[in-house]
Amino acid sequence: MKQLTDQIGTSHFFESTPRRIVSLVPSQTELLFDLGLEDQIVGITKFCVHPKHLLKNKKIVGGTKQVHFDKIKALQPDIIICNKEENTLEMVQELSAIAPVWVTNVVTIADNFQMITDFGLLFDTTAEAQALNQSIDLALADFTTFIATIPTQKAAYFIWKKPYMVAGSGTFINELLQLNRFDNFFGTQSRYPEIAVDAATRYDAVDLVLLSSEPYPFKNEDVAEFTSFFPNAKIRLVDGEYFSWHGSRLLKAIPYFQKWHQELFWMFKLLLVSDLYLSC
Repeated sequence: MKQLTDQIGTSHFFESTPRRIVSLVPSQTELLFDLGLEDQIVGITKFCVHPKHLLKNKKIVGGTKQVHFDKIKALQPDIIICNKEENTLEMVQELSAIAPVWVTNVVTIADNFQMITDFGLLFDTTAEAQALNQSIDLALADFTTFIATIPTQKAAYFIWKKPYMVAGSGTFINELLQLNRFDNFFGTQSRYPEIAVDAATRYDAVDLVLLSSEPYPFKNEDVAEFTSFFPNAKIRLVDGEYFSWHGSRLLKAIPYFQKWHQELFWMFKLLLVSDLYLSC
């Protein structure tokens, strides 16, 4: 008998290690794969795109907000993986009638380490989980050294358009903004507030605007729209998976962040030289 408690405080009892897993969280599907659990995954969402071949090899049971309960029941899962932010309370409650529902809640990097440790204990992959956590820890240490001399910038991270929504405090995105030495301009507001973006609004104090690729897929054509609202800011498109996905994705995010900062630095240098040339 194994007793474990998930990240929302629910205790679970397992007579044996869960072998048939339904994952309703794309980032955690990737984590399960990276822990060597591909064969145990029996059901995923249509948004579980990493690794891509799972979409062909596993049963698709819906999305993250709406699922086909009958399809999940037919898979006879030993456990269903959900996330407090990705999935709804009503979904979790209904799924509980099918199998134990393990709910993660990842807001900080420390939460991410805990989730990986928990999965190791849940699925008897403790060695793999420890190795992954160690790799992330080492990568974070190197990145912290790399970024220590980079000046802090006030940043706004947009996740949605019309209504315009940003990442505030109490989110994993905010945690990774801080990791990158970005002072979240909207960090005094919690979760994902809707903000005013209109002709009467200017945010002069923002240095950097990040337009995410998900959940709203911002494109190059969206950049010009923000220049009048953020007249002093650099406006950049970013890969939302690296700022919002937790689990093993964090290990892949760190080299992305480092490369991104290097490109931003040289772009700033070129703009500075250009401005000096034009002023002569």
